[in-house]
Amino acid sequence: MMETMRKFALWCCSLCLTGVLYAQGNDPVVMKINGKDVPRSEFEYNFNKNNGENVVDKKTVDEYVDLFVNYKLKVEAALDARYDTLSSFKKEFRTYRDQQIRPYFVSVSAEEKELKRYYDGMKASIGPDGLIHPAHIMILVAQKATPEEQAKAKERIDSIYTALQQGADFATLAKQCSADKGSAARGGDLGGWFAKGQTMKEFEDVAFSLNKGEMSKPFQSPMGYHIVLMKDRKQLESYEELKPQLQRFLESRGLKERVASMAIDSLVKGSAGKLTEEDVIEQKVRELCAKDESLKYLIQEYHDGLLLYEISTREVWDKAAKDTVGLEAYFKAHKSKYKWDEPRYRGVVYHCKDKGLVKDVRKLLKSVDEVQWIDTLRASFNQDSVKQIRVEKNLFKKGDNAFVDHLVFKEKKEPKPSEYYPYTAVYGKKLRKPKDWTDVRGEVVSDYQVACEAEFVRRLRETYKVEIYKEVLNTVNKH
Repeated sequence: MMETMRKFALWCCSLCLTGVLYAQGNDPVVMKINGKDVPRSEFEYNFNKNNGENVVDKKTVDEYVDLFVNYKLKVEAALDARYDTLSSFKKEFRTYRDQQIRPYFVSVSAEEKELKRYYDGMKASIGPDGLIHPAHIMILVAQKATPEEQAKAKERIDSIYTALQQGADFATLAKQCSADKGSAARGGDLGGWFAKGQTMKEFEDVAFSLNKGEMSKPFQSPMGYHIVLMKDRKQLESYEELKPQLQRFLESRGLKERVASMAIDSLVKGSAGKLTEEDVIEQKVRELCAKDESLKYLIQEYHDGLLLYEISTREVWDKAAKDTVGLEAYFKAHKSKYKWDEPRYRGVVYHCKDKGLVKDVRKLLKSVDEVQWIDTLRASFNQDSVKQIRVEKNLFKKGDNAFVDHLVFKEKKEPKPSEYYPYTAVYGKKLRKPKDWTDVRGEVVSDYQVACEAEFVRRLRETYKVEIYKEVLNTVNKH
């Protein structure tokens, strides 16, 4: 009897657990992180995105679980540290969120209205005279031209006009004679359509009086003398004809953003002070995410990714990179893994104006610690406007510096000395393997960061409770 009751109790517990897991209907809970439910759909979104066609190192579901749990644990730690309240976080997240959400405020009718408004304004500014497509020949007259120079220019334009009246080709004479080199290369064609107000008044008064195919007599503008040929005239095309071009033009200048701002402002004003712009956008986020799971997880992914970056930077990357004591200890504990294929030279190569300076520099370097070399040399030899020496400090490998190659690595080819600093020497140590963590700084920092991250994750797993429901995990991408 007691055994039967135990089995019954276990069965009830099982039913309760199943009820909890499947409480969300078709989206059961796949795990709990720090007491927070993670639905299967969220796990699937992240798993599938990180195992797409272009991913080389694909993971199985079981292999991905640990990566996902570590990711969620770091996000939890970042939330507990209140990194989501940082102004820098809020600004960056809102910028990304708004890029995704603001376009949804743009209705077809509102965009159409804005396009039509722009078209109507453009049509009004063009006016009843429409658009002209002119070509011209210009003889330049300088603003301070003498009467003789002006007379010569007038004579020149008149002779061109006479030639045109006698049948000469306008485009040919424009190429040969026009001072406007840009249009001259096109046979005088000014390269497009013009409305009133876009060129000089003197030019417009004549040009707009011409019919298609008609040529003007010579006339003067502030630039000089002109002859205009009217290649074509037209009225502005209809809205329907221009709409695709207008749309592309205005979208390149923020049409959708402007329409979105107008819609948001309207909602804020319509709330009688109850809503802010942020309230309106957040309402739209909730409304859209309730309908679109992919959008919901895309926004969450960016939100959590920013938190992950923030906490990883503070707790691992920057912390490890600046922890010189820890880096030195890590290097000593793992010294055998850091090797070179060929020797290095840790030191300085210096170039001197005078031969006597070579020994002076060497003597000074012997008397100070390596970390003080550059500052000491600068203070001793390069305080005046005339620099006595040039110095380069580095961990050199063969090929990095021709002088080091010759003087240290015994390359036969002797580099050509500098004209102003002809005396060159080196000072330092030739190393067959790294002696200090700074000799392999990049590798040590990278390895130490990996070790620090592993320790950070270990602490997180001790701090936060993780529950994984295997029976739901087994249904990932199989339902």
